[in-house]
Amino acid sequence: MTVWADRGPLSGVVGRAVEQERVSGLLTSAPLVTLTGGPGVGKSVLARAVLEEHAARSGGPILRVTCWDGPAADPSVGHGGAQVDLVQVPLPGVRLAEDRRTEGGLIDALLRAARLPDAAHRDTGLARAHRTAHRPLGRSTSDRTPPSDSPASAHPSPTCAAACGVDAPGCGAANISRAADAPGGVDAPGCGAAATSRGVDASGCRAALAALAAYCRQQRATVLLDDCDPALGACAQLVRRLLRAAPGLRIVATARRPLGLPEERVVPIAPLPVTLGEGIAGPAVELLAARTGPAAPELLVAVCHALEGSPLAIALAAQQLDRMSLAQLASEVGAAGALFCSGPATSVRHTSLYAAHAAGHALCSDTDRRVWARLSVLPGDFDPWLAGCVCTGSDVPAGAVGGALERLHQASVLERVRDAGSVHEDTGAALPPRYRLPRAARDFGRTQLRGAGEETAALQRFRQACAALAAEAQVAWQGPNQQVAVRLVEDEQHNFDAALTHPPQDADDALGALEIAVSLWFHWAACGFRHEGRAHLERLLLLSREDSTVRTRALWLAGYLAAQERAPAVAEELLGQAWTAAVLHADSDGLARIAHAHAVVALYRSDTATAVTCLEEAARHHSRDPWFGPGPAHSWALLAIALAPHDARRARAAARNAWEARHSDGDFWLYSTLLYADALTERSHGEPTAALRACRKALTAKKLVGDPLFIAGVRTLLTGLRRAVRGGHAPPECDDDTPWWERDAHGAEPPPYISRLRAEP
Repeated sequence: MTVWADRGPLSGVVGRAVEQERVSGLLTSAPLVTLTGGPGVGKSVLARAVLEEHAARSGGPILRVTCWDGPAADPSVGHGGAQVDLVQVPLPGVRLAEDRRTEGGLIDALLRAARLPDAAHRDTGLARAHRTAHRPLGRSTSDRTPPSDSPASAHPSPTCAAACGVDAPGCGAANISRAADAPGGVDAPGCGAAATSRGVDASGCRAALAALAAYCRQQRATVLLDDCDPALGACAQLVRRLLRAAPGLRIVATARRPLGLPEERVVPIAPLPVTLGEGIAGPAVELLAARTGPAAPELLVAVCHALEGSPLAIALAAQQLDRMSLAQLASEVGAAGALFCSGPATSVRHTSLYAAHAAGHALCSDTDRRVWARLSVLPGDFDPWLAGCVCTGSDVPAGAVGGALERLHQASVLERVRDAGSVHEDTGAALPPRYRLPRAARDFGRTQLRGAGEETAALQRFRQACAALAAEAQVAWQGPNQQVAVRLVEDEQHNFDAALTHPPQDADDALGALEIAVSLWFHWAACGFRHEGRAHLERLLLLSREDSTVRTRALWLAGYLAAQERAPAVAEELLGQAWTAAVLHADSDGLARIAHAHAVVALYRSDTATAVTCLEEAARHHSRDPWFGPGPAHSWALLAIALAPHDARRARAAARNAWEARHSDGDFWLYSTLLYADALTERSHGEPTAALRACRKALTAKKLVGDPLFIAGVRTLLTGLRRAVRGGHAPPECDDDTPWWERDAHGAEPPPYISRLRAEP
C-alpha cells in the first residue's frame, strides 16, 4: 500500500483506482512513468488527472507537450494554487509518420510551456559563426548528411556531443527526425530539434537544455509528454537528456507503446471492465450511465459489452442518443458489422473509432499493416500458427508474422490473452502465446482488407486453417488423451464457429466448411453439442450437393445426431440417404456406422431386438478408418447397455469385447460408457453398492469429455442407487417412459475386466 492509499477518486476519471494508485506511487520513486494502451482507452485523461493531483501537493507546475493533433492551445488550469501549463506542439500524425519531422521541436515547446525564451530568440549570429567554423571544406551539406535509413544518422558528431554535454547517441528530436534537409545546413547530424529545424548551433542546444533543467529543478516541475507515438524516438532521446541534466526530474509519458528506456516504468491501461461479477455493473456501465441518465441496466451492459469497455467508443456511442433510443443503440452496436460511431472531439483522431485506429495505422510498417488487415478475418483470439496461415503471402514471409504480432502488441493494436510459456493444465505441455484483435481494430483492419481486394483470399485461407485444426482435433480424440482434443476445440471454438457460419465463396469453399463440421463429429456426438452440430450440417448439406465422401459422412453424422436427439423420422431419412451413398462408394465403414445409428433409433423406440441386431452387425466390422465415428468398440459398449435389461451374461460379454477392441487406453468416452453399462447390470442384479461405485466412476470419466445428456442420465441413476443403498431395498422398477440408458438389468457376476475398471482411479 502506497502513501496515496487514502486518496479519493480523481475528478472526471471513472474506474481507474488501481491505475491511479500505481501511477501515483511510481511518481515518488521512478523518474519516468509511461502509460500505454490502445487508442481512446483514457491514457491522457488519467495522466493529466493524476498530475494535477500531484501538482496540488508538490506546488510545482506541469509542463505538458502534446505530440499529436488537437486544439492549438489548452488554457492553463489552476488546481490548488499550482499552475498547470499545457502547450500543444503542432505535429500532424500522418505527415509526421512519413518524414519524422517535428516543427519547433519538443525542447522549444517545453521552453514555451515554462515561459522561457526558446531557441529561436537566441543569438543566431553565434550560430552562423559556429557553422562556418566547423564546416569541412570541399563537401556539400548533402555529402555530410547520412541518408535517413543509415545507422550513421543515429549518432551525433563529436562536436555536437561535446557541446550538448551528453554521451548518449543523438541529441534530441531532430536525431529521430532525420534532419538531412534541415534549413541552415547544420553540420552536426543528431543535434536537437532546436538546433536543426531552426538553424541554432550546438551551444544554443546546450543552453536550451540547461535553462529547461534549471527551471525544472527550481520550480519542482513535472513534465508530461502526451501522445508520444509519432515522435517516440524523439521523446525517448529528450527524456534521456533531461534526466541526465536534471536527475530529480519526474516525467510522465503517454503512448501506445513504451519508450524503451531503462529508467522507464510502464503502466498498461486496459479498457474499462463492463461487469465486476454477476449482477454488478462495472466502470464502463458507470461511464455510459453518466451520459444517458436513468436507463435499463441490461441495455447499458449490452452496449458496453458490444463496445468492449472502450471509453472512447462509449463516449462516441453516447453522442448517438440524440437521434436514437438506448434500445436502438444497443441493437445497432450489438449487430455484426463495423462500428461507425462518430462525433465532435477535442482531437481529430478521436472523432471516430476509425480515425483513432487510422492514426496508429499510419505509424506501422507496410508488413505490420498487411498483417493487421489479414488478422481481421479472425473473430477472436488466436495463436501464431493460425495467424501465420492467414497472413503469410508473397508480400509477407512466414518468418515475418511472429515479429509483426509482437510489434502490433507493443503498439497496443493486439491484446495478448495468453503469454508465451504458459503450461497446459492437463498435459503440462508448453503453450504458445495467444493474441486478440479488439473489435474496433478488427473493423478497421477489415476495411483495409476489403479496400485492398484481399478479403476473399484471406477468408479462404482462414477456413483452410480451421479445417486443418479440426482434423488435428479428430486425430487427438482417438489418441491417448481425449482431453487434448476437447481443449483444442474449446480454444478454437470461436474460429470454428466463424468458419462454419461465414457464407462460402464457392462450391469448394462450401465443401471445406462441411469437412470442418465432419471432422468435429466427436464434439457434436460425444461431447453433447448435438443441436449445434445438426444446425451446421443441415445448412452446409444444402450448399454442398456434389456427391463426395465428405458429404456421405455428413449425411450419416446428421442422422446420428438426429437419432441421439430423439428425432427418429429425420434420422431415418438422413441415414437412408447416407446408406445409398455408402453403397455407391463401397464404403463398408460407413455402412457399419449407419447400423450403429439405426440401433440408437431402435433403442429410443424400445425395439431392443432391432437394436441388438444392428449393433452386432456394426461391432463385428473391422474399421479401415479408425479416426472417424464410433468404431467397433463403441458398438460393443452400446450393445452391453442394450442387453443389460434382458441378458446380463451377454451384456458383460459385449462389454468385455468392447474393452478388448478399444483403440486407445485414453478413450474416456468408451471408458465411461462401459462403467455405466456395469452400473446398470449391477443395479438389476441386486448389488446397488457395486452399481453405485461404477456409476460414480462413470460420472467422473464422462465429465472429462462432456455430454450433458449422458451426464444427466448418470446422475439420475446415481440418485436412485444412493437411495437404494441408504434404505437397504432394491431400486424401483422403471416404467416404459424411462429412457433406455436408465433401465434395469439382470445378469451374472462381473467379469475380471470390470473389476479392473472399478479399481482404476
